[in-house]
Amino acid sequence: MGIASKENEPRAKANQKPPQTVMAQRSLLSFFKPPTATNVPKAQEASSKPEQPKRVAAEESDIAQKIPESPSKKRPTHMEHRPKPSRASPTPGALESMDIDTTGGNSDEELFDSAKRSARSKRRLQYFESDSEDEEKVAKVSTSNVDKGQPKKRKLVRRKVVSDSDDYEDEGADDIEEEDDDIVADMSEDDAPVQAKPSPVKAKPAASLTPVQQRFSNISMTSPLKKPSAFSPSSPSKAKKEDKDQRYAWLLHPKDADGNPEGSENYDSRTLLVPKNAWDRFTPFEKQYWEIKSKHWDTIVFFKKGKFYELYEKDADIGHQEFDLKLTDRVNMRMVGVPEMSFDMWAAQFVARGHKVAKVDQMETAIGKTMRERETKSKADKIIKRGLSYVLTAGTLVDSGLLTSDMSIYCMSIKELCSTENAAPSFGICFVDTSTAHFNLAVFEDDVNRTKLETLLMQVQPREVITERGQLSQKTTRLLKNTLSNPIWNQLMPEREFWDERVTEDEIRIAKYYERDGKDEWPQVLVEAKEHPILMSALGGLIWYLRSLKLDKELLSLKNITHYDPIKNTTSLVLDGQTLANLEILQNSYDGSDEGTVIKLLNQCVTPFGKRLFKRWLCHPLRSTGDIVERQDAVEELMAYVDVQEMIATNFRALPDLERLISRIHAGNCKVKEFLVVLEAFKSLQKSIDSLESYASDFNSNRLKNLISQFPKLNDQITYFGEAFQTGEVMVDYQRITTIIPQPGIEEDWDEVQATLSDYERQFQEHIQDMRKQHKCSKLVYKDLGKEIYQIEAPKEFRAPKEWARLSATGKLSRYWTPTIRKLVGEYKEALETKNSIVKSFTSRVYAKFDEHYFTWLSAVKHAAELDCLLSLAISSMSLGEPVCRPEFVDSEKSVLELHDLRHPCIAAGVATDFIPNDTYLGGERPNIIVLTGPNMGGKSTLLRQTCVAIIMAQLGCYVPASRCRMTPFDRIYTRIGANDNILAGQSTFMVELSETSKILHEATPHSMVILDELGRGTSTFDGYAIAYAVLHYLATHVGCLGLFSTHYQTLCQEFERVPEVVNMHMAYHIDENEHDITFLYKLTEGACQKSFGMNVANMAGIPKSIVEQADSAATQFEQTHRLKDTTLLMDVDSSGPVATPSMLSDFEYLMKVGKSSADDDVGDKADDTRNTAGRHHRQLQILKRIAKAYAH
Repeated sequence: MGIASKENEPRAKANQKPPQTVMAQRSLLSFFKPPTATNVPKAQEASSKPEQPKRVAAEESDIAQKIPESPSKKRPTHMEHRPKPSRASPTPGALESMDIDTTGGNSDEELFDSAKRSARSKRRLQYFESDSEDEEKVAKVSTSNVDKGQPKKRKLVRRKVVSDSDDYEDEGADDIEEEDDDIVADMSEDDAPVQAKPSPVKAKPAASLTPVQQRFSNISMTSPLKKPSAFSPSSPSKAKKEDKDQRYAWLLHPKDADGNPEGSENYDSRTLLVPKNAWDRFTPFEKQYWEIKSKHWDTIVFFKKGKFYELYEKDADIGHQEFDLKLTDRVNMRMVGVPEMSFDMWAAQFVARGHKVAKVDQMETAIGKTMRERETKSKADKIIKRGLSYVLTAGTLVDSGLLTSDMSIYCMSIKELCSTENAAPSFGICFVDTSTAHFNLAVFEDDVNRTKLETLLMQVQPREVITERGQLSQKTTRLLKNTLSNPIWNQLMPEREFWDERVTEDEIRIAKYYERDGKDEWPQVLVEAKEHPILMSALGGLIWYLRSLKLDKELLSLKNITHYDPIKNTTSLVLDGQTLANLEILQNSYDGSDEGTVIKLLNQCVTPFGKRLFKRWLCHPLRSTGDIVERQDAVEELMAYVDVQEMIATNFRALPDLERLISRIHAGNCKVKEFLVVLEAFKSLQKSIDSLESYASDFNSNRLKNLISQFPKLNDQITYFGEAFQTGEVMVDYQRITTIIPQPGIEEDWDEVQATLSDYERQFQEHIQDMRKQHKCSKLVYKDLGKEIYQIEAPKEFRAPKEWARLSATGKLSRYWTPTIRKLVGEYKEALETKNSIVKSFTSRVYAKFDEHYFTWLSAVKHAAELDCLLSLAISSMSLGEPVCRPEFVDSEKSVLELHDLRHPCIAAGVATDFIPNDTYLGGERPNIIVLTGPNMGGKSTLLRQTCVAIIMAQLGCYVPASRCRMTPFDRIYTRIGANDNILAGQSTFMVELSETSKILHEATPHSMVILDELGRGTSTFDGYAIAYAVLHYLATHVGCLGLFSTHYQTLCQEFERVPEVVNMHMAYHIDENEHDITFLYKLTEGACQKSFGMNVANMAGIPKSIVEQADSAATQFEQTHRLKDTTLLMDVDSSGPVATPSMLSDFEYLMKVGKSSADDDVGDKADDTRNTAGRHHRQLQILKRIAKAYAH
């Protein structure tokens, strides 16, 4: 230990110096190294030691001390100073560096053997410095080796502490080395270990040395002592390090569970292969750790040990490098640790950095382990049981302490079937919001461009994606990478992990997710999903992944599963992925945030579950006129009743996230405090609805009346849970917490353990009274310090009997356990452990009872969420400024859109008064399409966007920032705005442009709104013009949709002047030709703009004036040449009259096909109105009418 053994005596004697060499020195280099027992002169034991600062104990400056049970076994000790190891970890060989002073005639060998037995007792030694010079001398230090002039040594005492982390008991001698992590010495880094053998040399009094002299008294310019060999008994630290490096050499070249080396094609980063020879060398604790870590190699494993969560090896390196956690050595491994109370905080930080986090908890306490061992009488398992509680990832967070957003966070599983790269794929998709346990299933056939998949991804924005390794097509892979922002991508092995439909069904049945009373009661949605193997396979991949995170049972058993249609053709206004992006509905194009977006403007909900519902509303606006008007009536009613607005907003704002919390209660992972908050919230919610009933009779809105009248009655359930238990403070795991406990007389086992504890407490009180009388000391009282409870606290002058064991002491008092108390405390703690088990069991039963009414609670939450959304629309409508109006919807076969004085709603309120409003009239008796021209930066794109946003707001049920709005419901909004390429997909700007245009031509109907911005600019002038010409003609003549067609092709305006379904308009401006200065008026005006004024924009951009003038001259010349050769004008070369234009030739060709009954083509073949024969005939008839109207015009 710290005693000079016989084999070291010659070396110790060799190191002794004559009296005149008391100031024997070391080299300057060795001064900065931690001194060892072999290079510290004996004579410097006192004089070279600087005074240490005072350390204060945690509780009343207590000084811990071990009291021997009998005088014959008394071994006073004194700890000399030695280098301080890393935080919470001793240096290897720490025990050997202890200097044990001897009194009473004990030999060195006896003390050494005694110290080894003490280490095997598995008790942690914590050393504290005395805070009082009047402290009783527990450890008597021999003064034979110290001069009277030497300053008094600081007294160090120690106490035994039983820790939950001391979980492995090995009766062999290796305990001292393997479990040195359980012995923490509290020392300064500058202190050096010294030999216990007294020096015959008289030390120089420290008082005669200045602080500087004391500091440099050991420095010498002579050669240092020879360093001990790595294999020398005096160097266990280096030997242990080499042993540790050898133990974990296999980590230098990790392989996965299948033996694939890191970097190989089939390497699975989630698993780790631990060699058999490594398993053979592991301690039981190491085996316990690596059994879990080897299955979660890519995950940061927080391993519970006592009151800390510890990270080992690679995880420790990450914690040290990324979060600056203190790195040290524990149980043969590198380690960093965090307190258990701060786990949520650290887990959130690791997850935010993109790491997965696994939480491994202790399944029992140290007392529970003792009770288990006594019951089983088995010595096979001598460590505390630990198990994986759950794994946290950014896409599967469930704990309210880790969730940072009120919006849903999704984990999505995707299964694709695609015969070839250019074929149309089919998708089965399953995604879940783990915070609410809400599963969504979707299955559909998509087009080559993956339009539906892109729409779904834009609506859901999953944070985590699960796919089959090597089974996705390149186009789908590119779409996922381009659409999602840094998702966590999990590629599972086909069949083994990403199950097929047959395995999925079997696994659901075997796991008994939906078994009740011995029968499977599958949700109807899952029963229907069996008809789609691709969908069941996607569900299987998601279930396997959730099972690996320990989340499958608690989420699936809730039966909260619904179908999801990303398009909802029949019930909602379809906003595909491109439209959501181009109109900046959910996120802006600048930084991807919600600043300046429509959802930021309209989502004024005050509850988290209301905000999530509103997002779904915004992604799927209504289409039915009746549904829209019903929602408008409710919004208007709330706008009229300001007091109702205030009451709902005030009461709802205080509600927690009930949708998430009731799913946590179902899983049994809800904290008692949160459960009590849920009960109080539902009670408050019921009162709010009861208050609204007094207004219901005055409401004209049927929707509001139904929400109030159909709100589930919660009074019976709330009353039941108010009487089923009581709240109280209970000691659980030696911490007083507020929890729920049974009412007296309800739970027999609870009443029994309460009686047992009361009996023990009575015995404790009787015992202290007896002790006071027996020893005639009224100052004897009980004191609890952590786990050491019922300590008898006595004043210093009290003379305790020999059989009393002193546990701790201060300068004024000491604390003891009597043999009776020691026995009672052990039995009392076991009764407390039983009580803890009953409390936890009772809590689980209460949660299960609450969960029986899950769908009742969920229905209440949905009603409250809809009320919140309606209130949000009312508040948003009132905050739009003036003018504002309620849209008027009309049922008409022909689409109509009339917007008067329309403003863009997302313009800031302070700037709204300066915004130039515009009138937009389309359809009805007016043309269906506006060909929009005007100068660059003149406001064309803003007009396009504000028109579409107004349509969305109107069909959402909101008011519109216009003085008048009259329209028919639209089935879909198509947008082709902006110029962007898709490099990762191998598509140029023009390719992306035409792909989106192709989708419009195939799918648009007469009830669609189409926005095309500068179509054809991505190629040569003539090719681009020809494409724009043909597309515009087809939309106006063959589709009959409403639209805005922005272009810089002025000749296109001249070509369509005769077409009655098209009107030319431009954004007004004022131009100063001499100064090349243009003023934008931002007003929509009739007629075409003959120039785009690109030179003015070049001048504004700072292009050199000479270059602008040269470009202007060239442009004038090009324009004159073009007009001479232009064959698209309505005049022939000799001005003799009109000629047949390309559009006229196209109409004539169509009429010829109709006459031959062969007018079927592939354009418009996917539109909703052409899916059956009657629809195709109806569209054909409308085309003939438009052609006839054009030539009649």
